[in-house]
Amino acid sequence: MAKAFSVASWNVEHFNQEQEEERVKRVIDFLSLQKPDVFALYEVEGSEVFSPLVSQMSGYTFHITEGPQVQEILLGIRHGLTAFFTQRIEFKSGVTAMRPGALVTMTVSGVHYPLLFLHTASGSNPRGLGLRDDMLDRACEFRETLDKAGGGRANYIFLGDLNTMGMKYLAGKNISTDEELVSLAKKVKKYTMRFLKKDAPATWSNGSASRYSPSNLDHVIAAEHLEFTLFGDAEVSVRGWPKEQTTAEQDSWIHDYSDHGLLYFEVQKVS
Repeated sequence: MAKAFSVASWNVEHFNQEQEEERVKRVIDFLSLQKPDVFALYEVEGSEVFSPLVSQMSGYTFHITEGPQVQEILLGIRHGLTAFFTQRIEFKSGVTAMRPGALVTMTVSGVHYPLLFLHTASGSNPRGLGLRDDMLDRACEFRETLDKAGGGRANYIFLGDLNTMGMKYLAGKNISTDEELVSLAKKVKKYTMRFLKKDAPATWSNGSASRYSPSNLDHVIAAEHLEFTLFGDAEVSVRGWPKEQTTAEQDSWIHDYSDHGLLYFEVQKVS
């Protein structure tokens, strides 16, 4: 199988140039090293990051979501690739401050690959879980819309910071992260989709001094028929702090870049 294109997905935690110009440069340098064909950055706050991105990654075309929300999703697509970008406000779940979905349809050798980038609702309270569940329901149901539009099985992938952190409510009524993930896995299976296996158990960490343990928040969910390049026995490489060998090195990376690792994967061509 030949590679169709590569994807990087990364929450860069309050990504703006007002706080630290050097951090913006470090982030762009690290992203450039991955050489993705398509990438999404989440939590982009402010237009100031656009200028350094354009100058340091001149081989890409850029798109960004827009609206009253504070945080946006910024997309980059390598020059020479055929892609169509659409902002999907239905994934805001009727909440003005939530991020919309960013849909990019890649076309490779005449075959379409719809990629839906999402940054779903955070929070381990009932409202957070409810909003997140609704957004993920919509992401799953979107498979049927794409199948009908294309007259067959869509090469659909949705991904991003899905914030799968469970819910803390009352004794005996809490929902753990694992329980939320099991529920979501059952849901996506109904739509003939699956979680891609990652090469790290956690994608988020606030460092060794945090009272919160590392968490599995970022995911790639794809149509079951799609195939991907393997990294060992995994289909998604989690790059950044999870690849650092010591606690001190992990803490340093989190401080310098982000509390989220970068997800990287390669989609194989559909024949």
